[in-house]
Amino acid sequence: MKFNIIFIFIFLTSCTTNVTKLENRSPYNSKGFAYIYNDQDYETKIINSKLDNSKEQVSVYNLKINSLIKIINPNTKESLTINNYKRIQYPDFYKILITEKVAEKLSLDPKLPLVELIEIKKNKSFVAEKAEIFNEEKKISSNAPVTSVQISNISKNNPSKKNIENEFYIVIGTFFSFETAEFLIKRIKKKIPIYDIKKLKIVKKSSKEIKLLSGPYNSINLMKNDYIYLKNFGFEELDISTDE
Repeated sequence: MKFNIIFIFIFLTSCTTNVTKLENRSPYNSKGFAYIYNDQDYETKIINSKLDNSKEQVSVYNLKINSLIKIINPNTKESLTINNYKRIQYPDFYKILITEKVAEKLSLDPKLPLVELIEIKKNKSFVAEKAEIFNEEKKISSNAPVTSVQISNISKNNPSKKNIENEFYIVIGTFFSFETAEFLIKRIKKKIPIYDIKKLKIVKKSSKEIKLLSGPYNSINLMKNDYIYLKNFGFEELDISTDE
């Protein structure tokens, strides 16, 4: 069912979402999980091309071949700057396909291979900064209330809460009002009846920043299921990140 045009306009004034364009876009900057290459996944057609695990090779499907990428292990701060070797199709949940050599170089945990990706423009000096989400222009599409999802570890931001290792929350949207977040909960409940609504909660971060969260999650598999539900719901771009 499509939104009433007037109704959409009202919510556009209070909701913020990321808009990614191929033209005139900012350098790619994202956090998420790396997919560590193995030949069996190629043979079973989970991925559509080969890498050499004895070499430092990576593939980011959203970037052009030979794009320069800085890969950071957010837990150890180890990093590697490398060219995008190929554009290979791999499961959409992951942000990058890497060889075992790269995983070893970055000291990644194979069970939870979190990485941050920063595209480095070769003709410009580039400084990586964390932008304030609600300062960017956001839009609601007719198919989904927001177009981006972030997964964030917020336990460190709450001093009254015990820090739990590997605990994550899906930040479904950032809004200016409770009404928009409540509207989105009702829409998810209606359109994704299999989704566990008990996971959803509204958190007021500031007077102008209301977040709709889902979680907590402490494993990739649990997080991946909800990610797929949200993707099939119509979210155009899903991002995964951790607060440091």
